[in-house]
Amino acid sequence: MRNLILQLVVLFSIGSCTKKSGEETNLPPSTPIRKTSIEEIEMGIKTYIQEKTAANNGFFHVTDRGKEFRMNLVRVHTEYLSNLGPDRHFACVDLADIHGDVYDVDFFMTGKPGNMKVTETSIHKLNGKPFYAWKQRADKTWSRVAVAEASTRLLGVIEGSDEFEFYYKVQLPELKAKAKMWIPIAQTDSFQTVKIKSMVVPGKHELLREVTNNNTILYVELDPSHSYKTLELTYQVKRLERGVIEDPGPIAAQYLAGHAMVPVGGRFSDVAKEALHGKWNATDLIRARALYDYVIDNMRYMKYGNFGKGDSNYACDVRTGNCSEFHSLFISLARSSGIPARFAIGASIPSERNEGGIDGYHCWAEFYADGKWWPVDISEGNKYTALATYFFGHHPANRIEFSRGRDLEVKPGPKSGPINFLAYPLLEIDGKVVEPKTAFSFVRLGNPT
Repeated sequence: MRNLILQLVVLFSIGSCTKKSGEETNLPPSTPIRKTSIEEIEMGIKTYIQEKTAANNGFFHVTDRGKEFRMNLVRVHTEYLSNLGPDRHFACVDLADIHGDVYDVDFFMTGKPGNMKVTETSIHKLNGKPFYAWKQRADKTWSRVAVAEASTRLLGVIEGSDEFEFYYKVQLPELKAKAKMWIPIAQTDSFQTVKIKSMVVPGKHELLREVTNNNTILYVELDPSHSYKTLELTYQVKRLERGVIEDPGPIAAQYLAGHAMVPVGGRFSDVAKEALHGKWNATDLIRARALYDYVIDNMRYMKYGNFGKGDSNYACDVRTGNCSEFHSLFISLARSSGIPARFAIGASIPSERNEGGIDGYHCWAEFYADGKWWPVDISEGNKYTALATYFFGHHPANRIEFSRGRDLEVKPGPKSGPINFLAYPLLEIDGKVVEPKTAFSFVRLGNPT
């Protein structure tokens, strides 16, 4: 997987040990140098963490900023694993401490497969909030920048417009019976122009229309002969920064109704009244901002536990989750307050590099006030306090939208019932839901404006 953000962190990670051009190897110029694979780097960092964990009574110890942390492995960010040069590697790993906080830890390693040693470890993020950002130098190497000194570009925001190719890849598992799969298809709208450059789809397939939210969904029928095959979609996308959208109405009743995991009323009316104390009779814009601030102040961004379903009750109980919990809770509170709100999901395109892997899906919301739809991205506002005002009324240009809405219904549909939301494929093998391996990546085209 291509990844420019850290492929050239030579000055930072190696410092004075960096060799000059021509001194990388004693092999003849015609002899090819085998690059360490991403899989080998992943195995190297996992082995290192497992060995240290076993040697330290079941905990991996990290010392950072004068403190020692006892942690356990949550996951390795395969999309950020990088080969920095001959026998030099980078890994990014999520580790949870004994209190349940999740830290994003950067590792620099040297050595060959099977004999890698960690040379430096540093904590990059706490529950999604960064302690530093990466900035590329003129010589193409990368250095750390304090968040307080980072530009909006380094904090994930491209204003104006952005253009890129986006790659959606699904690796099918072994299929021991007939299977069906549903995948969202990104569409052109007033803020993104989408061209499908290529589709490689095994099995019989067709495009379905989900009418309620105006989604297009790829439906695929598979059998055991398609085991381990790959589905690939390649998009060319030009995206504009999104601001408020004029809409004179009337607004569809669905934007005030509840869903299976986004209920309305009951406890959410009570929480909304608490959040809107003294503002219940204010304008919808003022009340929406109060709910936005309430979710930021009362939720922690944490990919740990039973997160990622967009369950408002879970978010209300645990007060942690990823973007889906943040925006589901906001939508439940807004609709329970009489403010129409809606959900969308896609992927956020890294702003600080021009190609490479993407860390999964990202979702966001909009609410209706003063004759306009207002975009909000509450989980990003939670991560970057300096951008909390920006994300109330804006979505940056560097993203792609896959689908809108919750509880999606199509024919033919899954045996499991309405689709909660659709970003990753929904695969059913013999009627049972299975999660196939899915990867997103991108290459930026031209310079963002």
